[in-house]
Amino acid sequence: MRSPLPLPLLSLLLIVFSLTTGEFVIAGILPEVADELGVSIPSAGLLVTAYALGMIVGGPLVTVLTAGVARRPLVAGLVTVSIAANLGSAVAPSHPVLLAARFAAGLVVATFFALAITTAVSMAREGRQASTVAKLTLGMNLGIVLGTPLGTLVGQGLGWRAPFVAIALLSAVALLLALLTLPAGPAASPPTPPAAPARRASPLRELRVFANRDLQLALALTALGNVGAVAVFVYISPLLTDVSGFSTGTVPALLLLYGAGATAGNFLGGWLADRALLPSLAGLLAALAAVLALFRVADGTRPAAAVLTFALGVLAFAIIPGMQTRVMATATAAPTLAVAVNASGFQLAAAFAGWLGGRVVSDGPGLRALPLVGAALTLAGLAVALHALRRDRRARAEVAAHA
Repeated sequence: MRSPLPLPLLSLLLIVFSLTTGEFVIAGILPEVADELGVSIPSAGLLVTAYALGMIVGGPLVTVLTAGVARRPLVAGLVTVSIAANLGSAVAPSHPVLLAARFAAGLVVATFFALAITTAVSMAREGRQASTVAKLTLGMNLGIVLGTPLGTLVGQGLGWRAPFVAIALLSAVALLLALLTLPAGPAASPPTPPAAPARRASPLRELRVFANRDLQLALALTALGNVGAVAVFVYISPLLTDVSGFSTGTVPALLLLYGAGATAGNFLGGWLADRALLPSLAGLLAALAAVLALFRVADGTRPAAAVLTFALGVLAFAIIPGMQTRVMATATAAPTLAVAVNASGFQLAAAFAGWLGGRVVSDGPGLRALPLVGAALTLAGLAVALHALRRDRRARAEVAAHA
C-alpha cells in the first residue's frame, strides 16, 4: 500500500516547517528580545525585515551559485547554514549580531523551498504534481499555525533564545532523515533527450530562462495575485477588532480559524491545479477578490467576518500550489532557480503589501477601505491569469493547426 506521505516528502516537510517557524516566531517574542538586548520594539522588529531581506537576496544569488550541485549535498549545505544561523541567533550577544544571524538564516530559505518543491515534483506521479506541492507546503501552513505559537510559548517560558535552539535541533533531525531517504541525483531534473550527454548547469544558462514570456507572466501572477491578500492579512487584527467589533482576546481564535482555512485551501488548490491549472487559478483569484470586497460590506457583522476570515485563509493558500506549479511548467530549463526567484518575488510582494497597507490606513482612505484595495490588486492578478490562459489556448490551437 502506498503511503500518502513518503519519508522523503516527510523529511522535506519537516525542514519547511522548521524554516517557516524560524521566520515567524520572532514576532511572538519581540518584547522579550527588545528587553534583553536593550532596544525598542520597532528596532527589534527589524529582525523580521533582516530575515526577509536574506530571502530576497539569497533566492536568486544562492540558487545561481549552487546551480548543478547534486541534491543531497545541496540539501545538507543549505540546512546546515540554517542550523548554524539559528544557533547563532540563540547566542547573539547584541542586536547587530542578531540582525546578521537572522539575515544569514534567511539567505538559504528561498533556495531550499525551491529545491524541496522541484524534488517533490520529481518524485510525484504524473498528474499529481500540484497536489504533491500542496503536501509539501503543508509544512509552511503548520509553521505559521502551530510552530509559531508553540515557539512563542517556549520563548515566554524558557527565554527568547530557546526557540532558536529548538528550531536548530528539529532541522538537524529532519536533515538526517532527508539524507537517509532522498533519492540521489541533480538538484533539478529537467527532461534531457536520451542521446544528449548530461551537462552541468551553468549560471548563465539558468538565467536565460527568464527571457521566457510565459515564465515572466507566471512570476507576475504570483506577485500580483498574492499582494492583495497579504495587504489585508498584515492588518487583519485591527480589521477584526476596530472594524468588525471583535474583542482583542478573540483574535487568536480567529487566526486559528484562518489557519484552518489555509490548510484546507492548500490541499484544495493542489487538487484543482492538477485538473485545470490556469482555469482553476483564475476562478480562485476571482473568488478571493470577491471575499476581500465582502470584508468591506460586512463592516460590524461579526458572524460574517468570522466566515470571511476562514474563506480568506482558504483562498489565499489555495492559489499557491497552482502558482508554484505554473512557474515550474514554464521554466523546465531551470525550475529550481525560477521557483527560488518566485519565493523572493513573494517576499517583495509582502514587503510592498505592508508598505501599501500602511499608506492606505494612515495616509489614505483608512482601515475600512483596505479590503477594497486588496480586492482591486487581486483583480490585477486575475487579469494576468486570464492573459496567460489565452496565450496557452492560442499556442495549443496553433500546434493543432500545424499537426
